[in-house]
Amino acid sequence: MIGSDSAIAEQWLRKGELVAIPTETVYGLAANAFLEEAVSKIYAVKGRPSFNPLIIHTNSIQKLESWGIELSATALQLARKFWPGPLTLVVPKSSQIPDMVTAGHPSVAIRIPAHPLALALLERLDFPLAAPSANLSGSVSPTTAKHVDEQLGNKIPYILDGGECKVGLESTIISCVHENPRLLRLGGLSIHEIEAELGFRPEFNILNNENPMAPGMLSRHYAPSSKLVIGNAADYLNIFDSEQLVCIRFSEWVAEIPKERQLVLSPNGNLDEAAAALYATIRKADAMKPELIIAEKFPEMGLGLTINDRLRRAQIQ
Repeated sequence: MIGSDSAIAEQWLRKGELVAIPTETVYGLAANAFLEEAVSKIYAVKGRPSFNPLIIHTNSIQKLESWGIELSATALQLARKFWPGPLTLVVPKSSQIPDMVTAGHPSVAIRIPAHPLALALLERLDFPLAAPSANLSGSVSPTTAKHVDEQLGNKIPYILDGGECKVGLESTIISCVHENPRLLRLGGLSIHEIEAELGFRPEFNILNNENPMAPGMLSRHYAPSSKLVIGNAADYLNIFDSEQLVCIRFSEWVAEIPKERQLVLSPNGNLDEAAAALYATIRKADAMKPELIIAEKFPEMGLGLTINDRLRRAQIQ
C-alpha cells in the first residue's frame, strides 16, 4: 500500500514491520533498529548479505546521545554543519544497538535525513530506524514510491510516499572511529564540501567486499539487469546496431545514435540535476531492454565523482 500518512507508517513500525520511507537521497526500507526480529526482515526482503551493515536514522543528536552514542569532536563538527542532510557518520556503537544492525562491527552508521516527511515520522518515534535503500540488494536504488512498489510492493505493508528524492544519490559516508576521518562512500554530499569544512580531505577507503564497516562499500552495486558500460557510443557501433543500444549522456546528444535511444540527464550541464536524475534514468534505460547501456563518463568534480562511482559499480558483471 502506498500512502502519505506518517501515523500509519508509525503503527506498522511499532509492530515490528517494514515500511519504505522517503529521504532526500533515496527511499529507505525501514525497521525499528532496536528489534532484531524487525531488522532481520530487512535482510530477508532485500536479499541483503548479513555481513553488510545498515545505517540508522533519527531526527536529533540528543536522541543519539540518549541511546549511548557519543560523537567525537570531528563527528559533531560535521553533524552540526551537514545534518539534516546526505551525510552518514560511522562512530563507536552503544550496547543498545543490536549487532545485527552493524554486522558485528563495534561501530554504527548514523544520519539525520533532510526530508520533511521522514523527519515528521522520526519525531514520533522513540527508537531509531535502520534503513538501507528500499530495493533488492545490488539493484538500482529507488527515488520514487513507484520504484519501491515495483520491486517490494507485495513484500511490505506500507510505502510512505514523499515524492521524488531531491538528491537522488545515497549519502556520503565518513568514518569518525579513528583519529583521522576516512571516506567510506562517495555520495550526495560532495567531498569538496567536507574538505572545505574540515580544512583537509579525509583518507579514502571506499571498497571492501568481504567485511565492509559501512553500506555501499561492495564493488558491485547499483546495477540494472541490462549490461552497462562506461564509454563512447561510437566504439560499440561495429558490434551492435544502434537500435540495440541506449546511451546515458550528461548534457549533449551524440550524432551516431538516434535521439530516442539517448537519455540526457541535464541539458544545462548541472551535476546536481544529473545526480538527482541518475537512478530514474538507469531504470528507464533498463526498461527499454537494450543489449547494452552506454553511459558517458562524467566530469571528475563535485557530484560527478559520485555519479562515476555508481556507474563503475553498475558496470561490473
